[in-house]
Amino acid sequence: FDAAENAFISAYRKHENNEDDFEVVVDYFAAPSLEGKVLVLTDPMLATGRTLENVLKGLKDHGTPKQIHIVSVIGSQQGIEFVQSVFPSQTHLWIAAVDPELNARGYIIPGIGDAGDLAYGPKIEV
Repeated sequence: FDAAENAFISAYRKHENNEDDFEVVVDYFAAPSLEGKVLVLTDPMLATGRTLENVLKGLKDHGTPKQIHIVSVIGSQQGIEFVQSVFPSQTHLWIAAVDPELNARGYIIPGIGDAGDLAYGPKIEV
């Protein structure tokens, strides 16, 4: 991957009033042209799949990749099925472990996603 181009996408879940419902906010997006290229998306946890869906929407302005590979450490069965329903057929999922269900808030328990998100304290709402 030494000569590979790269992109950075920052996305997080925003829970209003600590409710179970949430929206996925894409905070930062920088990517080169993806036209005809192999795209590797990494996400530590594939829970609901909504973050990856929003990333896919954002990528449309950068061209159509010839293949998409999604790499996650852990994924839920629900998230896997959702991603398969919204991503193009040339998408390949690479997941080390599959959890059978999510909790009421759409999290894999125990999870690893918030460990990185909250490593430097709580999110600051601006």
